[in-house]
Amino acid sequence: MAAAASPAIELDVEGRTVRVSNPDKVYFSARGETKLDLVNYYLSVGRGIVRALFERPCTLQRFPDGVGGEAIYQKRVPDRRPEWVESARVSFPSGRHADELCVTEVASVAWAANLGTIVFHPWPSRRADTEHPDELRIDLDPQPGTDFDDARRLAGVVHELLDGVGYIGFPKTSGGRGIHIYVRLQPKWTFTEIRRGVLAFSREVERRVPELATTKWWKEERGTKVFLDYNQNARDRTIAAAYSVRAFPDATVSTPVTWAELADVDPRDFTIATVPARFAEIGDLHEHIDDVAHDLTPLIEMADRDERDLGLGDAPYPPNFPKMEGEPMRVQPSRARKKG
Repeated sequence: MAAAASPAIELDVEGRTVRVSNPDKVYFSARGETKLDLVNYYLSVGRGIVRALFERPCTLQRFPDGVGGEAIYQKRVPDRRPEWVESARVSFPSGRHADELCVTEVASVAWAANLGTIVFHPWPSRRADTEHPDELRIDLDPQPGTDFDDARRLAGVVHELLDGVGYIGFPKTSGGRGIHIYVRLQPKWTFTEIRRGVLAFSREVERRVPELATTKWWKEERGTKVFLDYNQNARDRTIAAAYSVRAFPDATVSTPVTWAELADVDPRDFTIATVPARFAEIGDLHEHIDDVAHDLTPLIEMADRDERDLGLGDAPYPPNFPKMEGEPMRVQPSRARKKG
């Protein structure tokens, strides 16, 4: 028999009234944290989560029954919402469009959390020009047989290469076993151009540490390495935001870290129970991420050299994309061999 819902409460969030229904409902089983705990967490890191989401179309990963329940990936923001909850229109590879949540203040985050939104997935572009991202994303994804220690080793190589091309990278834990690194760009390049540049950058990382890194799209080819997921820069692909909670029973958080502390940090230590105190003490480590916007040209030149000198062209896109110009055959190598 389901437990009776606890009475709704209203919070004053910077002058906005945010209603929290059934605030005592348990969302995270490891420590029994509730919906209200989730909302209060997001309020505690308000400046950080708003900076990560500001003016970006955002997909909501909702768990109305908590992380043990069904996940709902919601692109379209509900029509019935407070007038101060804003939206941004985006289009998809299918040709369809949607009006997604567009955060401009922390009350919108709290409102979405009340809907059961645990994970916020922002676009790398902003509402004013959704087709030209201002955020380049490097996703270090440990494959089976590897772990966070392998990702942190690879992050050191990424850091060296970023320094080599004159880029400032801002790392964060993924909230799981991986690491994300963001670089601000001038919003002048398309998703296709940025993805091409990140693919070339990732291939250079792979050449430097081939025993540790892979850019192979097909899982059967990756081995026990860390995958540099270049496709996270394709349009309509998103990554959990900085300060976003992840949908795990222990409520881990995707948390900004310094390059120095990345050497010995344990991502399991960053949860909705611990990150508020960290944020109160050191503030937002991504506070200066918007101070510099880089030129993509060095990575475009890297891609041109790969193509000219090594014959390296494009790599496969995700399966939901239409066939892209210059893309190789989108079929698993093992299946291609059988057909041949």
